[in-house]
Amino acid sequence: MKREELTKKMRWDIAEKLAAERLPYVNSITKPVHPKKSFYGDVIKRIFDILISSFVLLLTFPINILIGIITLLDVGFPIFFKQERTGKDGKPFQIIKFRNMRETKDEFGELLPPDQRVTKFGRFVRKTSLDELLNFWSILKGDMSLIGPRPLVPEYFERYSDRHKMRLAVKPGLECPPRKALDHVWSWQEQFENDVWYVEHVSFLTDCFMIIKLITYALNKKASKARGNAIRGSFMGYDMEGTAISFEDITDEDIEKMIL
Repeated sequence: MKREELTKKMRWDIAEKLAAERLPYVNSITKPVHPKKSFYGDVIKRIFDILISSFVLLLTFPINILIGIITLLDVGFPIFFKQERTGKDGKPFQIIKFRNMRETKDEFGELLPPDQRVTKFGRFVRKTSLDELLNFWSILKGDMSLIGPRPLVPEYFERYSDRHKMRLAVKPGLECPPRKALDHVWSWQEQFENDVWYVEHVSFLTDCFMIIKLITYALNKKASKARGNAIRGSFMGYDMEGTAISFEDITDEDIEKMIL
């Protein structure tokens, strides 16, 4: 069977088998993570989140109304979509965003890949990070923080190594931007290692540094173009060297072995 013929369920089954086969070894060769504990992380960071998110929600209210109207004209009802994500300590929560994809399906009844369903307006709001504005509501509620690892889908939780599960030791954020400029869609390995670095170094100065990086990252044309195209693929687990991989990184031989 060709990889493009695999259904979502089949791909998820492959990920489960990869986890069962490889995670014990990966956990034995990867370094542990030591989260940084501080009064800033426990108290002050939350105060900043409340103040900043309240201000941004008031400031961007007219923009959100305009985006909602255009979204209605672009993809119709509903204009919002809700999706469960994994938060701090593995606790699930729901994020709300404006829809920017059509519900186009393939011949197997599966939704087409995101890059084939996103609309022109959807690409625009992604490139300009306008799709993140409603996340400030999640920050105000306390599900998220301004800075922190991006919240990912719950299906990934059982695929994480023990090391990368520690990215959930802090609240997820709008972004945990790369510390060095990127001109490509960063790999899962790059993202997860950046996340655990943040967990070990969270502080007021680190957050100030990350906010500056977040702004420059959002304004960087190459990074924005890469993010807008979003062709990275799903996180599937690890290779035998402990590197996080996507579906595209799995060999045809492994796929054939896993679906038998």
